[in-house]
Amino acid sequence: MIISRKEVAKLAGVSEATVSRVMNSVGPIKEETRERVLQAAAELGYVPNALAQQFARRKSGNIGVILPFVPKVHLFSTYYFSEILSGIGETAKRCGYDLLLIFREPDGARDYAKLFRTHKIDACIVLGSQNVPEERAALAELKAENFPFCLVNQRFDAEHYRTVDADHVSGSKAAVSHLLSQGSRRIAFVNGPLQYSNSADRQEGYKAALMEAGLAYEPSLIYHGNYSRKSGAELAEQLAEQIKEGNIDAVFAANDRMAIGLMQRLRELGVEAGEHYALVGYDDSDGSRIISPRLSTVAVPFYEMGKLAAARLLDPDQKTETTDSQTDVLPVSLITRETSRLKR
Repeated sequence: MIISRKEVAKLAGVSEATVSRVMNSVGPIKEETRERVLQAAAELGYVPNALAQQFARRKSGNIGVILPFVPKVHLFSTYYFSEILSGIGETAKRCGYDLLLIFREPDGARDYAKLFRTHKIDACIVLGSQNVPEERAALAELKAENFPFCLVNQRFDAEHYRTVDADHVSGSKAAVSHLLSQGSRRIAFVNGPLQYSNSADRQEGYKAALMEAGLAYEPSLIYHGNYSRKSGAELAEQLAEQIKEGNIDAVFAANDRMAIGLMQRLRELGVEAGEHYALVGYDDSDGSRIISPRLSTVAVPFYEMGKLAAARLLDPDQKTETTDSQTDVLPVSLITRETSRLKR
């Protein structure tokens, strides 16, 4: 038997509107009245309609996660996105929210504010954000209208957006310093697109490690992929020639997917990681642990980053007010395995 709001109102001796205000925590209510309504609801076993509650509160109960749509890429099978989404999901569930995934077309409109205006979401996390004019305009609109949002793994330092990031400068520096400690001196760097702040951070760390070792930064040793395994493999022919001629003795790749694609293709070309060149990736993905030889890499706490980003928006105990400093930077750690230990 379904108990109605009318029955609760009758038992509590109040109007149906008062029952609605109590159940939805809307408007001022005397404490005595509130307790009477809650007691009546408990006695009758009244359960408010979730959709009606959301409507009354003008809340959707959803946290939106904006993701890039990449054709022919199984996004949820990638370590980076699956870890961050799992972290977001854990916090959302704990805080009583559902996830609404929104896919952003590469050349499509980025009207993030519309999601709030139409009450589809109460807060949003943006993954894969890029420093391009369309993205900057969409984020500026969110900030101007005071909609709650958080960026993960991407910063716009001049804008002071709420952000959860990792210390990619120190991670990259640690990776290159490790290669230098193993005797490498000609270290190629396979980076991702520079519209991502984490790519710029990794490049900064790469340069800092070289400078600390008294080595010059050489633009000819810089290669660019797009963080996919395919892009790493496509660079193999260029790098194989340079490794065979002794112009490169180590490679630092800005993520594991590119490192693994590169390593597998180089093997087909007769160039073996850990034997002909040293290799370090970045992310500490599942693939880095199971590939042979096992990939040295930098562990990034993507799961914790997702949890924290959601908590900054949803958890009353962890929400941050709008200030000039609202970037959380989580530490990373170097994991040394077989690919960076050259047999000299």
